[in-house]
Amino acid sequence: MASAAEQLAANLNFGALAKSEDLKKRIWFTLAALVVYRLGTYIPIPGIDAQALEKLATANSSGILGWFNDLGGGALGRMAIFALNIMPYISASIIIQLMSSVSPHLEALKKEGEQGRKKINQYTRYGTVILAALQAYGIAVGLQGQAGIVTDPGPYFLMSTVITLTGGTVFLMWLGEQITSRGVGNGTSLIIFSGIVARLPLGIAAMLELGRTGQMSTFVILGIIVMALAVIAFIVLMERAQRRLLVQYPKRQVGNKMYQGDSSHMPLKLNTSGVIPPIFASSLLLVPITVANFTKGQGPDWLNALTAMLGRGQPLFMTLYAALIVFFAFFYTSIMFNPKETAENLKKYGGFLPGIRPGERTAEYIDYVLTRITVIGALYLTVVALLPEFLVGYTGVPFYFGGTSLLIVVSVTMDTVAQLQGHLLAQQYEGLIKRSKLRGSKR
Repeated sequence: MASAAEQLAANLNFGALAKSEDLKKRIWFTLAALVVYRLGTYIPIPGIDAQALEKLATANSSGILGWFNDLGGGALGRMAIFALNIMPYISASIIIQLMSSVSPHLEALKKEGEQGRKKINQYTRYGTVILAALQAYGIAVGLQGQAGIVTDPGPYFLMSTVITLTGGTVFLMWLGEQITSRGVGNGTSLIIFSGIVARLPLGIAAMLELGRTGQMSTFVILGIIVMALAVIAFIVLMERAQRRLLVQYPKRQVGNKMYQGDSSHMPLKLNTSGVIPPIFASSLLLVPITVANFTKGQGPDWLNALTAMLGRGQPLFMTLYAALIVFFAFFYTSIMFNPKETAENLKKYGGFLPGIRPGERTAEYIDYVLTRITVIGALYLTVVALLPEFLVGYTGVPFYFGGTSLLIVVSVTMDTVAQLQGHLLAQQYEGLIKRSKLRGSKR
């Protein structure tokens, strides 16, 4: 099956794109919104010494904090108004989705259609504000604990920092929703995508500088570039991979006509959970490291020892990171896809899997197949996510070539290209309908 990019390349008509006023407006709106986001990542919060903050950001650039700074396009290192980025909104969305599997109220809302979806979105917004406020307060307290960074520490700085950072996250949440409804692509994903892409030139320049000064050989640089291209191809292959289950529909009679039985396929994605497992696993591992960095090593001995074991390339960090990715891959897949509900829908509309009895046996078979392919998907996510850890630990590469960053970039690119293709095809269909109406009126 051809990918969205291949289909778009085969059907792309720049004349049709030039004539599509609605699509051009959507593209320009998306670009303008992303420019606003990038400008906000350079506006610092009040009461911060920029030089002292830059030294602190440089000292923590090699850890998970540096990875989150890369996701935000450097906003965290500059302590800008968008320092928290869109991550509290993503965390709130994940929490609401996890709660929907155990809360009867949220599960009932999911079945109410559009009205239920609006209420769930409202709960997600409230959760975003709460999480953003808590994270902003933690950052404000941590900054006050660092000597020389805050020019005027006190309650006013705490209050202004919490309000500014929380307001920045709420604005990005609103901006992402506007991009989704009035632009092209998923707004939240594009915001993260633009932050990663903005850091790409700096990472490439730092790697080339290491090669110029002789700290990294030319063969290593070429090997890293080839491996990055191979990782991109591997991600595209795995994201497109599906396990298709054949579904048969029996003969049916409508009035006096007998319709032949039809067949279709039920596609099961190899990676149903997407990029959620690596992001959520990194968020959990970030907690002890963040607390230790804020205490400047003066915290309890067990916290300092745990932070040392959770350092880049340490066995405990690699083990916990891999285990959390696998756990969230299975857990999130179980939330996104319900075999029993799918089997009931097939039985309701007369569909069945060849050789499998409808109902409970069909649900068991779908769950069996889904579990097997999720094992492969979880291993794929683990390998891609741990690859940069080996790169940074053994070659000193200053940027995540591969890993979650490339996974997000490739996935968002594929989704955006698919939406562009959908808009172009919709315009072609509208043109055909208009021409057919004009011909019918002339006749």
